[in-house]
Amino acid sequence: MTTRRRLRLLASLLLGGAACSTPRGGLPPGRLVDLTHPFDAETIYWPTEDGFVLEPGFRGQTERGYYYEAHRFRAAEHGGTHLDAPVHFAEGRSAVEAIALERLAGPGVRIDVSAACAEDRDHAVTRAELEAFEAEHGRIPRGALVLLHTGFGDRWPDRAGYLGNAGRGAAAAADLHFPGLSAEAARWLATERAVGAVGIDTASIDPGPSQDFEAHRALFEHEVPAFENLANLGALPPRNFWVIALPMKIAGGSGAPLRAIAVLP
Repeated sequence: MTTRRRLRLLASLLLGGAACSTPRGGLPPGRLVDLTHPFDAETIYWPTEDGFVLEPGFRGQTERGYYYEAHRFRAAEHGGTHLDAPVHFAEGRSAVEAIALERLAGPGVRIDVSAACAEDRDHAVTRAELEAFEAEHGRIPRGALVLLHTGFGDRWPDRAGYLGNAGRGAAAAADLHFPGLSAEAARWLATERAVGAVGIDTASIDPGPSQDFEAHRALFEHEVPAFENLANLGALPPRNFWVIALPMKIAGGSGAPLRAIAVLP
């Protein structure tokens, strides 16, 4: 199936659902799964970054007698549910605004590695695990948005449980412990399966102890973006759903806050 046909099918699915008989034109119950953690004071960022800050603005009745509310926020590119653009670790590759839309919307694949990650919180998902998934559920389609379900999303927003420590600063960043993707598996997904993107329910596509970020580099060299700190992956089936993952369109950005959803049949 071509990317144009995939996107047309996705649009027709969404528009068709919006025309269903539910009140106010909404989609049928259970049709959408939110894959995004809220951005607030508890949002987890890398230990070297400040967190999300909502700066209070105006809230209340105006002199003209109507209610009005408007605030400001500040945040790093990388934190909370967000996108890593290829330029984050690959010079000359795409920044956020240049990522093809076909990589941000398409058929989803959810690979459950939670059992292995429960035994080893530094687990690096292997190519063998991906091939075992294919043996059970079929080949990962070209252009798929592959989501790695480690189970760590259930620990959010407990920083110590999620990151391996609750500290701040460079020392804490050097002592992180959570699962990720191995470099070999990342290269295989990018080159042998030509996936559209890879997402995970941890703070990084690389395992916490990584200092060289080889999975990032292997994906981004081939223009495959990453989604990090995803939520609710356990609510998805292994296949037969769609993903829409749209970042804030920051020109020249190495990353951006992301609103991601899954569309179930």
